[in-house]
Amino acid sequence: MAIAKMKLVNILSERSRLHEVLLRFIDLDCFHPEPASKIVELVHGLTTIQEEDPYQELITRFKDIEMSMGLSLPEVKVKSDHCEMDEIRRYMEDIYAKYTEIYNVKQGLEQVIQENKDALEQVKNLEGIDISLDDVFAAKYICVRFGRLPLDSVDKLRYYRSRPFAFQSFHEDSAYSWCMYITIPKYEREVDNIFSSLYFERIRIPEFVHDTPKKAKENLKEEIDNDYEQLAQVSAELDALVASCIEPMAQIKGQLQSLQSISASLKYVVGLGERFSITGFVAADDEEHVKAVFQDLSEVEIEVRPAHSDRRLSPPTKLKNSWFTRPFAMFVEMYGLPNYEDIDPTPFVAFTYTLLFGIMFGDVGQGIVLIIVGYLAAKFKQMRLGEIGIRIGLSSTLFGFVYGSVFGNEHLLDPLYTSVFHFEEKPIEVMGSDFIMPLLICAIAIGAVLILCSMSIHMYIEWKHKNTSELLFSQNGLAGMVFYVSLLGGAVMQFGFGIAVFSPLYLTLLCLFPLLLIFFKEPLERKMEKQPMFPDGVGAFCTQSFFELFEVCLSFITNTISYLRVGGFVLSHAGMMLVVTLLMDMVSGAGSIIVAILGNIFVMCLEGMIVGIQVLRLEFYEMFSRYFKGDGIAFTTLKNME
Repeated sequence: MAIAKMKLVNILSERSRLHEVLLRFIDLDCFHPEPASKIVELVHGLTTIQEEDPYQELITRFKDIEMSMGLSLPEVKVKSDHCEMDEIRRYMEDIYAKYTEIYNVKQGLEQVIQENKDALEQVKNLEGIDISLDDVFAAKYICVRFGRLPLDSVDKLRYYRSRPFAFQSFHEDSAYSWCMYITIPKYEREVDNIFSSLYFERIRIPEFVHDTPKKAKENLKEEIDNDYEQLAQVSAELDALVASCIEPMAQIKGQLQSLQSISASLKYVVGLGERFSITGFVAADDEEHVKAVFQDLSEVEIEVRPAHSDRRLSPPTKLKNSWFTRPFAMFVEMYGLPNYEDIDPTPFVAFTYTLLFGIMFGDVGQGIVLIIVGYLAAKFKQMRLGEIGIRIGLSSTLFGFVYGSVFGNEHLLDPLYTSVFHFEEKPIEVMGSDFIMPLLICAIAIGAVLILCSMSIHMYIEWKHKNTSELLFSQNGLAGMVFYVSLLGGAVMQFGFGIAVFSPLYLTLLCLFPLLLIFFKEPLERKMEKQPMFPDGVGAFCTQSFFELFEVCLSFITNTISYLRVGGFVLSHAGMMLVVTLLMDMVSGAGSIIVAILGNIFVMCLEGMIVGIQVLRLEFYEMFSRYFKGDGIAFTTLKNME
């Protein structure tokens, strides 16, 4: 449960072995490479080997063809240091040309089939007319149009009653009226324009359709059947073509991806004349693995040094956590990663978040539901938030036993306390008036302890960095801790136990003196560094520092009081479930069960989300702000960068 220890690794070899080394380098999933530019710009004579990616155009074209053909290509690992680009391009274009040709035929057939089906639908409307369609379309003195009109346009025809046309609707479906209109040649263009404005879709009867509507119907059906047979043959031909190119296209894709990765990795290569080097960080546990990858290449050297041996490079941060704490790294990463020289706050976050959520949302039944939902989300959706749900659900269940609450029922567990634990009554009555004040005092006490823990973590980090002034004189250092403990402890003794401790000597030594150290922190720090204590003058310093000290004192008060929300949400949860219980009592039978289910779902969704956010707020603002900077560099491998 810490930050993984890093090693600085140099991979060196002859320039002639570059591609062979890169073929193995791109598959390393435990190597954090450093850009060559960080090293080259500070040393005369070193060069980068970065060059324009020669495969990008071909890869872009490949992706276009892959998408157009709807190919589902398997992942194929191909290691290659070169490819015949012209040959690959020729194969791709040939396959795509064949695919496009067949696909266009298929689309043409589908369009013809649809047109014939629309024509068939229209011919069916004319079955009762015993007249040849050839005569209808050959008429000299009338113009006939068959088609369909949107239903909302049919009503608008009343605005054109005075125009010279006759309209006949055969039948209507959910969207259209299948119809025809007749006019004379003189008004043909005018009437066509009217119906076009109403979104009339003309359906043309194919030229091969002759004779009466009944005979035309038979001809259309026969033609449609023939078209479907041709479509099946073309579709089978298209599927066969796609199937035949899956394997070679997958090989090409794997080869291009490998070559592109090699080309992209060149930015990490430093040119050393006839040699080259690749520099990066590896977790100490993976050092032997990296050596093993290149051990059969006799001309490759692997240099392993301490993480800080190159001052130009800052070690990245890789978190290592246990099963319980690992999902909570998500919250830490939301704020930022710890510096390599700092400590991993994930275990502290995991413990405090789980504890506070359980206190604020304690219910046996709802906690078990939260465990189940979290497990399903983690198993089937791979959600880290689901893994967190399992852990906070356990805490919620545990505190539910403490409160005696099961889906809001505050007395269901009473037999457990009396028969198993031999209590006379339930140990904690959340809604009892005599419990509210102790609850709020406990919330303040929890907050004070967590603030002191945060300050202790800060002091430890500053001790690691050998930052003496921050360790001793800051508001989160020793001076701030003495002031906070003295003030808080004195208040407890004075008002809790009636012991007067706020004597002038106590206030001077344990309250005023630490505040003065905080006030003069910057001058004392400059004095320790043998610099002028007041470079901008005493007056300007005192004015600025007075308000800063006032803010420090205020922050101690507000941060502590902020933890009252812990107790407040205990009461809020119990109050909301009491409302659900009252609503259940107002109905009976199945209605009571429905109210119980819906009420619990509502409380779990609403209050569970609010409690989760409020606990995260406490983590970020009341604890992280005292010890966590979040300025670390994430450990990133080539595969993570893709």
